[in-house]
Amino acid sequence: MNYLKNIYTKKHSLFILLFLSFAGISLGQNTQKIKVFLLAGQSNMDGRGDASKLSEAEMKLLTNASQKIHFVYKGTVGEGNAIRYDGALDFTNPWNFVKQKFRIEKCFGPELFFGVELVKNYPKQDYLFIKRSQGGTSLYGAWNPNWSFEKASFFNEQDKPKLYQDFIDLVDAELAELHPDGHEIVGMLWVQGETDSNTSNGSVAADTYHLNLESLINSVRDHYDIPDLPFLIVGVGSKKVQKAMVQVSNKLTNVSFIERSQDVNRSNYTPIYTHKWNGKPVGHYNYEGIKKIGQLFFESYQTSYANYLQ
Repeated sequence: MNYLKNIYTKKHSLFILLFLSFAGISLGQNTQKIKVFLLAGQSNMDGRGDASKLSEAEMKLLTNASQKIHFVYKGTVGEGNAIRYDGALDFTNPWNFVKQKFRIEKCFGPELFFGVELVKNYPKQDYLFIKRSQGGTSLYGAWNPNWSFEKASFFNEQDKPKLYQDFIDLVDAELAELHPDGHEIVGMLWVQGETDSNTSNGSVAADTYHLNLESLINSVRDHYDIPDLPFLIVGVGSKKVQKAMVQVSNKLTNVSFIERSQDVNRSNYTPIYTHKWNGKPVGHYNYEGIKKIGQLFFESYQTSYANYLQ
C-alpha cells in the first residue's frame, strides 16, 4: 500500500502529523525526526506469538503504542503469496498452515513488545518499523548479501527470494515515501540462526556464520551510509552459531548480542511451544517467549543506544 495513501485514509492525528512533516509543511515548531527501526530474520522474527494471550492491560499498552508506531511488514511466503501488513502496530494474520500448526488465529513477533516498551519510555517520538522475515531461511544462502546459486542450494533455497536484496528494496521503497530530512534509521534487530545451525548436510553454514553476519551488518550500514548503526542480535541457534554472534559483536562497534535462557528461573527465560505437529515438537517461541525477546531487545537498546532516541 502506498504510504501516503495510507496516511490519507487514516483518521488518527498521528498520520496527519506525519503527512505534514513528510510534505515539508511548517508546523510552527521544530518537529522531531521519525525514528526508523529495521527488523529481519526467519520464523522467530516473523513471529508465532499467540495474540489471544495478551492481557487487558497489555492490550491497552498496545493501543497506546499503535498511536505512535507505523508498521510495514512483509513476511513468510505461504499459499502462494507473502504476508503483508501496512498500518499501525498490531497483530498480523498468518497463513492457514501456521494457524493450524501453532493453534493460533492472530500472531505477533518481537516488534510488538519492543514497540510497547519504546512508546512507554519515549512517548514523544514517532516511529516506523519495517520488517522483512521469512521462515526456514539461512544467512549462508537466502539472506547472504553475496548471494550465489551454489550457496542458496546448500539449504535448497535456490528458488526462494534473495532476501537481503528483497529486504533492502522494501526499506528503500518505504523510505522513499518520507521527507528525506524527516526520518533517521536508528537501529536494526536480527533474529536468525536456526537454519544455519543445521549441520545434516555439512557444517559450512555454521562455520562461516561470523563472516556472513559481519557481511550483512556492513552491507546494511554501507547501503544507508550509517557506519555506526546499532545492530542487535538475539542469540538463537546452536552454540557454534551463537558463539559466532558473540564474536561479531565483540569485533564490530555498536553490535549487541542478547543472551536468552531456557532456565525458567532466569529473567531472560524465553519459553517455546510444547505441543507437537505430525509427531514432532513445533518449537518456536510462544507468546511469553516472543514477548520476552521484544522486551530484551528494548532493554539492550535502551542500555546502549538511548542517545539515538533523544
